[in-house]
Amino acid sequence: MLSDVVKNRRYFFLAMGRTWDEIRKPFVGVVNSQNELIPGHIHLDEISEAAKHGIIAAGGAPFEFPSIGICDGIAMGNEGMCYPLPSRELVADSVEAMMLGHSLDAMVLVTNCDKITPGMMMAAARLDVPAIIVSGGPMLAGRLPGGREIDVSELGALPGLYVRGEITREELAEFVECVAPGCGSCAGLFTANSMNCMAEALGLALPWNGTIPAVYGRRRELARLAGARVMDLWEKQITPRQILTKEAFANAIAVDMAIGGSSNTLLHLMALANEVGVPLDLDLFDQMSRRTPRICDMSPGGQHHLDDLYEAGGIQAVMKELSKMGLIHGDALTVTGRTVAENIAEARVRRRDVIHDIEEPYDSEGGLAILYGNLAPDGAVIKKSAVRREMWVHAGPARVFDIEEEAVAAIHSGKVNKGDVVVIRYEGPKGGPGMREMLAATSAIVGMGLDGDVALVTDGRFSGATKGAAVGHISPEAMAGGPIAVVQEGDVVEIDIPKRRLQVRVPDEELNDRLSRWSPPPLKRPVRSYLQRYSAMVTSASTGAILRVPRPG
Repeated sequence: MLSDVVKNRRYFFLAMGRTWDEIRKPFVGVVNSQNELIPGHIHLDEISEAAKHGIIAAGGAPFEFPSIGICDGIAMGNEGMCYPLPSRELVADSVEAMMLGHSLDAMVLVTNCDKITPGMMMAAARLDVPAIIVSGGPMLAGRLPGGREIDVSELGALPGLYVRGEITREELAEFVECVAPGCGSCAGLFTANSMNCMAEALGLALPWNGTIPAVYGRRRELARLAGARVMDLWEKQITPRQILTKEAFANAIAVDMAIGGSSNTLLHLMALANEVGVPLDLDLFDQMSRRTPRICDMSPGGQHHLDDLYEAGGIQAVMKELSKMGLIHGDALTVTGRTVAENIAEARVRRRDVIHDIEEPYDSEGGLAILYGNLAPDGAVIKKSAVRREMWVHAGPARVFDIEEEAVAAIHSGKVNKGDVVVIRYEGPKGGPGMREMLAATSAIVGMGLDGDVALVTDGRFSGATKGAAVGHISPEAMAGGPIAVVQEGDVVEIDIPKRRLQVRVPDEELNDRLSRWSPPPLKRPVRSYLQRYSAMVTSASTGAILRVPRPG
């Protein structure tokens, strides 16, 4: 045993006050993405501490180290939004470097918000050591003095409402004061909560990971249990690649469609599948959407928040309901050491107003839809559950912008009219660079009262908080020479969600002629070092915006 200590150079830990007893135990990395910049992460020291107690009690030696984390909400609408999606790769790479650089045996990944959770899951898949995800949990919904529950999805529309004189300055200030009452990931089913639910549905996190509110004591209990569980995973050598099977991804996609998750889940699930070599494409998401009824009505498109879903029985109850239609692979393994079927055996729906019976869904199809056509030959994504039914089919003249800020200014100044289709391009993974979220633009449309009349299409992406007929992830993107690059002002753009079509009414000959004369324009914002490298290596949104690794030689 002493030779192993010397071989792995663990005697260095004596210099940090560790005992020989600890040095002989399995070393467990506790990756803590706590920082003082994100409401969803401000409390993660408590979660990490609870996880460490669980590891110690189960016979392991925990070693905490940090991960970066960016808040999409704070970065929204400016140059900062170029960084969240690229930061997913930084998170995964940094965890890999720390774990392998120090020869750690297992890990607990403490996360919460948008790109940190998928980045940590990618690291777990890549390293394939015993690992478990534990999130910091969702924020409670805000509450106005009159009792109405609110969340951050409504914030973006407020400037438009104020401009139109529908709210006063005092009402605006009151809303801002109440909307985010405390720590946790934003209260609706936005990307952060969607991905924490996906971690649970995939089997990489314990039951209830996606829904226990951040402020509840049960969230700390879950972290302790996660710390203890990782030691059992180490003892049995159950690793992420044994869990992340094709069936596990099918389970996650079914849950995603049933709850109406963020469109960003497609990017992250495809990137995670790429790490383990499981084939996953947009067609599978659409096939699952057509088969899976949406049984929850979550904000931003619906009326409920994550604390409601927790009270209703959580993700395990959703999976139990989906299993009635054979939509769940019950034999899939999870970090509990048991199968999905064993995990959900005792699950039950406690609030039928939140989780509908599978026979009485909110919608016969899932929350997301994949569109194809001459404007998106490789596909595009829309969060159908957040679109008014009257906008499921829409055609209108294109209003074309090469950067989001110009579109937002035009919308707020009344230059976008009813019936228009706002086209925002050069915002994709390469062109942004970083595939910014277009929440400022969609919120401006809602705020100006146009969400029942104006659609938006972009090669950028959307926050899970986006409402309205907003089509994103258009592939190929403009910077890669996709057809969206040559759409002209006034071209008629057609969106047909039931038929899964996204077209521009331009003859093929003319479209091809425009493309033959196209060349990439200069970007409208400065591109710094990391983004330059990211832009050079990133692939299309239709493949998960993964990085293309250059082959030696």
